Amino acid sequence: MRLYHNPLSSSARRALMTAIHLGVKFESVIIDLSKPEHRRQLEQVNPNAKVPVLVDGDFVLWESYAIMQYLADRTPGQTVLPKEARARAEVNRWMFWGASHFAPAIGILGWENWMKGLVGAGAPDPREVERGEIEVAKYAPILDAHLADRDWLCGDDVTLADLAIAPVLMVTDLARLPIRQYDNIQAWYARVRELDAWQRTSL
Repeated sequence: MRLYHNPLSSSARRALMTAIHLGVKFESVIIDLSKPEHRRQLEQVNPNAKVPVLVDGDFVLWESYAIMQYLADRTPGQTVLPKEARARAEVNRWMFWGASHFAPAIGILGWENWMKGLVGAGAPDPREVERGEIEVAKYAPILDAHLADRDWLCGDDVTLADLAIAPVLMVTDLARLPIRQYDNIQAWYARVRELDAWQRTSL
């Protein structure tokens, strides 16, 4: 099994963390998107030319959330993705919420305040920065309120929901995310950063 990833990608990190947390044995293939030969290598396994990509024998899977669920489903005795329908739906709800709302909001600020400078795409656009801050302010309170009386997003232990959402916060300082005031998010994020899977995927 091979997992194509890049350390700067929060999408790749969630898949990588899942594999490590589950104890899955895999070959790590780091893709440097600044190198044409690496991009060509990536395009051979993903027509979208994005990480992560999982290659399991003759099965090729892209999209980080699909990879996470596939790894969980093929791991006997795992506890990160419940079998019971409602508990599983709860984990999926938060994963999809993160993908549809929280990550895109943070992505605006990540691009404007960090990535544009990294790739030489110019200065931050104040209108886009404001839009990103408005979007984060719309969704962060939802996550913060949900975490008010719990340590993890779903149930009493780590699930795919935690592993899916937390990686987008790794750009908190670089993207200047306006989330410091959310005490419950900060406490939860600190717990995630104590996980072995987080420690082993830190730069």
